[in-house]
Amino acid sequence: MAPDHQDTTQDTLSTDVLVVGAGPAGLMLACELRLGGAEVLVLDQRPGPTTESRASTLHARTMEILGARGLLAELGTPPCEPRGHFGGIGLDLTLPSSHPGQWKVPQQRTEELLQDRAVALGADVRRRHQLVALTDGPDRVTVECLGPAGPVRVTARFLVGCDGEDSTVRRLTGADFPGRDAERELLRADVSGVDTPDRRFQRLANGLAIAATRGEVTRVMVHEFGTPARQRSGAPEFAEVVDAWQRVTGEDISHGVPLWINAFGDVNRQLARYRHGRILFAGDAAHQQMPSGGQALNLGVQDSFNLGWKLAAEIRGDAPDGLLDSYHAERHAVGADVLANIRAQTRLLLGGPEIEPVRAVLTELIAVEEVRAHLAGMISGLSVRYDVGGTDGHPLLGRRLPPVELVRTGDGRGDDDGATTATTELLATGRGLLLDLGAGAERIAAPWADRVVGVSARTSVPGGPLRTGEALLVRPDGHVAWVGPATDAYGLRIALHRWFGEPARTSPRTSAAHHSTETAAVR
Repeated sequence: MAPDHQDTTQDTLSTDVLVVGAGPAGLMLACELRLGGAEVLVLDQRPGPTTESRASTLHARTMEILGARGLLAELGTPPCEPRGHFGGIGLDLTLPSSHPGQWKVPQQRTEELLQDRAVALGADVRRRHQLVALTDGPDRVTVECLGPAGPVRVTARFLVGCDGEDSTVRRLTGADFPGRDAERELLRADVSGVDTPDRRFQRLANGLAIAATRGEVTRVMVHEFGTPARQRSGAPEFAEVVDAWQRVTGEDISHGVPLWINAFGDVNRQLARYRHGRILFAGDAAHQQMPSGGQALNLGVQDSFNLGWKLAAEIRGDAPDGLLDSYHAERHAVGADVLANIRAQTRLLLGGPEIEPVRAVLTELIAVEEVRAHLAGMISGLSVRYDVGGTDGHPLLGRRLPPVELVRTGDGRGDDDGATTATTELLATGRGLLLDLGAGAERIAAPWADRVVGVSARTSVPGGPLRTGEALLVRPDGHVAWVGPATDAYGLRIALHRWFGEPARTSPRTSAAHHSTETAAVR
């Protein structure tokens, strides 16, 4: 991070991308930007990773993303629960994936994992920095911060707001944030010293009660039917939780020791645009929703996974026209879908007796496999499909590359010939992938070798989603941009131009950045 010595009144820093917010979305973005060779500065007003008991669920697509970047070994083997819910109605989340179900990882551990990787890749992460002003100029964004040692000015080619639902970047930008405020809310507390039975979305006469004990701590959540959300300036008092729990369940938990308390409502808002000139948004700064089914954190991480490689290409100068704008086009649509399913879940979860007939019908429908799989794909993130062009209607086009075991093939002289691998392992470098399954198309992508890795392989088990004789062009975020035979050389070149720009014009910076970050990524 280079200091600008022209300004002697305060510390001034210059970087390619300034990320405001060191939560999961901001740190994931920092990792992706570094893999693409961009300089990154991350600022956060907190002293370190969150210590609050916030999001604790990583869904299948997020686990696949972490696996694609080689992060799962460091995460270990967290508890996995195959069953989730839709609006409090039980739902089996099992779908074809390397990590089906929902994985229980405290948000603090997720942030630690991503921060360690971002720093290892060369990101500059600075804590206790509060954003107070910003200016979006024609060539750079300038921000003013208060740091531990005083005022700090940062100039960056781009700024990304990943600073949560109360985003300072969003407020200072004046971005249009349509939607509705909370109408209902859940009170939530982590309590020690209580002995209350586990309750999984138990609907009682007066409200909804949830309780789950892990170790010595019980998390309780409660909503009284018909009670509106309050305007709050801070966390509720424990007495408020105790009284609501008593009225809904008839149990007294006042003797417990509260470790953490908060309230969250069914607010539902989404930015009209995810890009405002040189300022972009990801995560809860772009969309605000009730954390139903653990979707909020996962949605934010997946925003960043989509944005990172595109913004890095813009910084390097090899991004094709419209690539960066495709971030809004793709992720705004996904966000709108998620917010819609959360609105539906909120009605099912917090609605009073009048919602029971709808719940009964949905319970019957979930028993139909097609319905179950559709809802599971929606919540897990596995069903996301982007519009990547193409007219052949191939079932993989626009979808994520499915996890499949492969055997490398080649001319017999390579060290990897005959070695087994998995599709997720081929994405570790953060570059694009041309997976050639006997189509003989690898040579066509050779002029893009600085941005697209060519791999020849065959599937280890026949009859799966990948077909012998085809080749697949896969974007750095794992989504398939083109599928076809080698005879469709024209279509492949069109796709390469659309997603990766002009053929190689390597520069020392690009080559060095890719080499250093790829080395760190695969350690």
